[in-house]
Formats: sequence, C-alpha cells, structure tokens
Amino acid sequence: MNLVKNLNLEDKLRILSDAAKYDVACTSSGIDRTGKKGNLGNSRACGICHSFASDGRCISLLKVLLSNECIYDCKYCLNRRTNQKTRTTFTPEELSMITIEFYKRNYIEGLFLSSGIIKNPTYTMELMYRTLSLLRNQYHFRGYIHAKAVPGADPEIISRMGYLADRMSVNIELPTAESLRLLAPGKSYASILKPMKQIQENIAGYRLAIGKSASMERHFGNQYLDGSIFSSVSKLTSQEMKSSDKRKVPVISETHSPKFTGLRNPDTAPFVPAGQSTQMIIGATRENDYQLLKVTQAMYQQYDLKRVFFSAYIPLNEDQNLPSLDTAPPLLREHRLYQADWLLRYYGFQAEDLLSPSHPNFNIFLDPKCDWALRHLELFPIEISTASYQDLLKVPGIGNKSAWRILQSRRFGHLDFSSLKKLGVVLKRAQYFITCNGKMRYSIPIEENFIARQLTGTEEKTHWNLEHPQTYRQLSLFDDNFLEASPTVEDSCKTLSGQL
Repeated sequence: MNLVKNLNLEDKLRILSDAAKYDVACTSSGIDRTGKKGNLGNSRACGICHSFASDGRCISLLKVLLSNECIYDCKYCLNRRTNQKTRTTFTPEELSMITIEFYKRNYIEGLFLSSGIIKNPTYTMELMYRTLSLLRNQYHFRGYIHAKAVPGADPEIISRMGYLADRMSVNIELPTAESLRLLAPGKSYASILKPMKQIQENIAGYRLAIGKSASMERHFGNQYLDGSIFSSVSKLTSQEMKSSDKRKVPVISETHSPKFTGLRNPDTAPFVPAGQSTQMIIGATRENDYQLLKVTQAMYQQYDLKRVFFSAYIPLNEDQNLPSLDTAPPLLREHRLYQADWLLRYYGFQAEDLLSPSHPNFNIFLDPKCDWALRHLELFPIEISTASYQDLLKVPGIGNKSAWRILQSRRFGHLDFSSLKKLGVVLKRAQYFITCNGKMRYSIPIEENFIARQLTGTEEKTHWNLEHPQTYRQLSLFDDNFLEASPTVEDSCKTLSGQL
C-alpha cells in the first residue's frame, strides 16, 4: 500500500472518484470538457455520475470514495490491500466543502458516498457520518445523499447515518456465501445482512410512525397483480405498530444526532426516505442467471429493497479463482438481468416463471419477456379486447402504460393494430402474441422457431413477404442481375462520384 500525504484536493478527487467508478448504484459517468473563451461554462469528469429521481428527473451526483485505503483483500476489488496503488483519504471537512462548491457551480445535485475500510468498519462509518453531519447541519445542504453502510460497523452509527442520508445501501457483492468465502475471505454474509436488516426495520418503524404501510411503495399497478413478488410480503398495520415496542421510532437526542429543521420532525425524523439498495457482481463466479434472479427476488422480499443493481465483472486483478484479464465483461448478460429485474418489480413475474433449473440462463439474443413467451406459446395469442391487465403485461411489446391505455381505450370502441401502435404498443414484438377482434395482424404461424428467428432479425425478408408478396429485393447501386462478379471497391467509389 502506497499511502501518500499532502496531496492537493484536485489530486485526491481524481484518485478517489476514479476508485469509485466500479461501485454501481447509478447510471453513468461524467464527461471532461474545459471552458473556452467566448463560451459558457465547463465540465469536469471527476466523479460526476447520474441517477434518477422518483419523478423521473435525471440528477447529477458526485460519486466518490472517502478513502481508497482498505484493510480487506477482496480478490475482485481494485482497491484490495495487496494492490500497489496510490492511497489517500479525504477529511470530512474537505469532502463536504467540495460537495458544496460543486453544488454552487451547478455541477451536481447530490452526493454518492462510499469508502474503503480504514482501520475498522466503525471508524470508517464515523468519518462518513461526520461528512454528512457537516453537510446537513453546518452547510444546511438539502440535496440528495446516497451513503454506503459498512458491514461490521457499530449499529448505533449506522442508525445515525440513516437520519442524514436519503438512501443507504449495503452491497452483498457476490450472490452466494460460498463465492464470498472464495473471493472475499475477510467478509461474511452474516455481517452483510445484519445492517441490511437493521436499516429495513428502522425504515419500517419510521413509515409506520407517520401512518404509512411498513413496506416501501411500489408501482401503482402492482396492487392489481396477484402473482407479484410483493403480494406475499406481510404488511404491518398501525395497530400492530402500537403493540410492538420494537417498531417504535426512537426519539433523536441532539447530543448524538443532527438537529432537524424545516420539514423534518425532530421526534420522527425521516429515516432513509428513498429506501435502501444493494449491488451484486456478476460474472466473477459461476452462478447461473436462475441463481442470481432467485437471490434478487429474496432480497426484495426479505429486506424490502428499493433496487438491486448488477455490475458486470471487469477483470482487474489476476487470480486463479477469477476470470482471466482478457475476459470481456458480460455486459449483455447484465442488461438481460436488469430487464428481468424490471419484470419482477413491475410485471408480476417471479424468478421461477422466467427461469428454472432445467433452463437456468437467459437467451442473450432475446429480452427475458420474449424468451418466456416463446416457451409458453400455449398461452397465446391473447385477445386485446378481453384480456385482463395482468394478461396484457405478459405480452412482449406491451408495458405498464400501454396496458392501462388499452384498458381505458377499449371501453369506447374496438381497437385495431393501428390503434395499438398509437397507444405505445411495440408491434414489432407484440404482433406474434395478440389478436384484435379475433384476427392476427398477418398470417403468422404460432411456432417457436419461426417467431424466434423473426424477433432476432435472422429472417428479415419474411416480414416483407408477408406485407408485399413477390416484391422483395435489396436495392443496389448496380444493376447486378447479370454480373458474373461482385462490384469492387473501385467500382463503388466511381459510382458514388458519378464516374459510372
């Protein structure tokens, strides 16, 4: 470990923002663009990333580590103890000042704060808490803050942090305890799940104290889905809250916790109002998609998480238990898992519906809903004029909004395929699985191989033949019907320049 002292703030920011880029809980990194004479503004890439607010707004966050020092030697981590890297640490005063200065310049709207483990988990969390306390109390910062909870830290300091942060997260990092023991011997599943459970219980206590359900709000359409993963989650009532001392929100003393002003009630201060999340690395170990999705579903059901983030493993360290350094990150697999996660949260699917031990991985060439539909063709086609909301959601190309629009529109008349397109239905996929007034769009055989080829684009000519029989032919700059040899590059250039 190469600990460097007396670095200036810009050097620290460069090192610690770069070290934070593999912590996935927001969407994208920033750009680096200097100011020019006669132009307005500039942009620095240092740790600027983007997330989304509950109203759909894209907001910019300063994504940074408090420190890249770490006592652990996790084999997959860039900041592992045995890696020879330049190490540095922000003081709480430095990091809070940078956050405020970036905010004043309109670079950011919030902070995403994580850290390597300095000395021990509790010491690290105390430094993070001091940073957030300075922001909230000294600078009166009311922007969005996402903070990581460090497994193994004192529960008291985690609770205090929860009254300052909008969102907290505890990364499970790897999907199984066996994988964690193999690649992160200093960590355990028990130490990770303990703060996760603590945060969940404190969130539930606060929500019940203000008269809401103990569980986080989900998409409004989920209440109409019988098979949703959230339908089986028990919801405590206000009456149950009164009879349980464990669920009462603690009164916050000013000696131990920050002062609450403005919209915050000092007796029932908001505890992590945006919920908690977690991150899972995929591709570093041999778990299949079915195992990953089962873990994801369990996280939502047992800990009432707002989001589960997936991070495609990027080979950074050489180790016999890791993929080789020339292995490409499984980005498409990550994308399919995010799509499946969406189906779990908004479409009423369960992990057992999408995958099984006999079919443990997604088809990377098809989105998970199409993949599921092709394996359940006995359920299709679905008649648009009579299908329920839940049945409509099963159709590839029909989302939550378009399903509601269909339910509302069909009360006033019959819908045809042109109407569905105006309502937001993606007919490119949906046309194989629906009927309008008892008729399909084309004479399409309900056959798995045929539809799969159409959806993957391997038989583009077939679509054209269905609409325009006997007319399909790729346009060419050459009249090549009678050419014995294909046109050369030189011929193409001459044609484009008008010489031929």
